[in-house]
Amino acid sequence: MATYREAKCRLCRREGGKLFLKGDKCYTGKCPFEKRPTPPGQHGAGRKKVSEYGQQLREKQKVKRIYGVQEGQFRAYYEKADRMKGITGENMLSLLERRLDNVIFRMGIGASRSQARQLVNHGHFLVNGRKVNIPSYVIKAGDVITVKENKTSNKYFEAIKAMKVGAMPKWLEFNPEKLEGKIIALPARDDIDSQISEHMIVELYSK
Repeated sequence: MATYREAKCRLCRREGGKLFLKGDKCYTGKCPFEKRPTPPGQHGAGRKKVSEYGQQLREKQKVKRIYGVQEGQFRAYYEKADRMKGITGENMLSLLERRLDNVIFRMGIGASRSQARQLVNHGHFLVNGRKVNIPSYVIKAGDVITVKENKTSNKYFEAIKAMKVGAMPKWLEFNPEKLEGKIIALPARDDIDSQISEHMIVELYSK
């Protein structure tokens, strides 16, 4: 899979809003978007008029970058969501939220989705007692996620044990002392705090 190797903060500037790709830095005054909120490039500040197609395309790109997925994988989420009962756009966002790397991020174990993805790739987690090292693994309601026993003494996870649980999505629960989380429900649209207009993505793919 292709990997973006340029400055991630340029992606936030390109999409016109914070995508929170750099973890804690995004919440401080050091965030480059705070200083330069205009699109990157020599003529970035002069770009104003965007067509309807352009708006739809930018919304798709924004969501892809938030969750760190490539075009083929993103299209597959859309097609799966379209086959499910309910509203296609909301189904698609629910599938993205249920990715294992996103769940690890939401629990506060990873400071960013990219860090959470790296932790999953390195095989630190069990899902219902079975090792899962696939970031795109889609969790289900009732699943229990734990850190492998032989990893709990790692300095990184020792720090997680001592942390206070912050604001947690209502569909998740996490016990830092046990390094254990549980999916208590599937995420609903109201549980997703990112500023996303999913109907624009559906309109783009429906053409």
